[in-house]
Amino acid sequence: MTARPEPLLRIDGAALAYRGARALEGIDLALGAGETLALLGPNGAGKTSLMRLIAGRLGPAAGRVRVAGADPHRSRAARAVIGWVPQEIALYPRLSVAENLSVFAQLAGIARRERGEAVATGLALCALAEVAGRPVGLLSGGYQRRVNIAASLMAGPRLVLLDEPTQGVDLHARAAIHAVLARLRAAGTALLVATHDFAEAERLADRVAILAQGRIVVDGRLADLLARIRADAPEHEVVLAAPAEPDAEAVLRRTGFLPRDIGSIWRATRLAGPALDGAALLDALRASGVPVTEIRIRAPGLEGVYRSALSGIEAGAGEGRAS
Repeated sequence: MTARPEPLLRIDGAALAYRGARALEGIDLALGAGETLALLGPNGAGKTSLMRLIAGRLGPAAGRVRVAGADPHRSRAARAVIGWVPQEIALYPRLSVAENLSVFAQLAGIARRERGEAVATGLALCALAEVAGRPVGLLSGGYQRRVNIAASLMAGPRLVLLDEPTQGVDLHARAAIHAVLARLRAAGTALLVATHDFAEAERLADRVAILAQGRIVVDGRLADLLARIRADAPEHEVVLAAPAEPDAEAVLRRTGFLPRDIGSIWRATRLAGPALDGAALLDALRASGVPVTEIRIRAPGLEGVYRSALSGIEAGAGEGRAS
């Protein structure tokens, strides 16, 4: 029987604290070559702290982190395996794209005679050749984010950490960034992508980890997580012509709906009361004074997995407070 290869990234029981306050606790995680892991969680859950821990910027207070078998906080060789793409654009705006990449190649310890090849590889991987000579500060946000990714690739990392890589970009730029990540994955690079975008996570990830209150509360293959939730009843979403008045809001909540945004869209993962088809539900809500214009019925997605995980955490916290 062939032994399974050791994961490129392995975290066992890691904890992290800032000034005595817990940021992460009991983190167990593994990621293999060529895998993409989407890291989800609310603001303040510890996603960026976890990525800094993996990158070796911070050392764990307990447990251990290993990248390619070594501690990235202590081993320069382990850190050389990692590419870090921060949420902020960390580039020199007055330098051209190629000049930026050359600077980052130098910072990564690439010898002068090898920098040209490293820059050319980064330009090709991120489809930047047509803007190679343009100052970064004059590029669109989408192009700047692709240069940000390319800068992290100068040393040919085997693990790339990306913190909200498509934040604030349009659909065309998002598709271009996704194409970059697909090329990296096809080359065998392991990717860890922190994102708030469920559609992005479903498109990119093999696996999903959900972080809440400094702990991983869900970790599994995306296909398995979706299959589990889709075994339940389909989701229902109602679109309102106007924000719900108090009486209409009460009807929606009694039926199992919760607001998805400010007033106009409400969603139910499980309806309360008798089973109704879409037409019957539409009639019943309208008869109760709810200004419904449309009902959508669909199989639950990753957002449903996320909401279910967080609702369990909130319920547990509530029980803890009650006791």
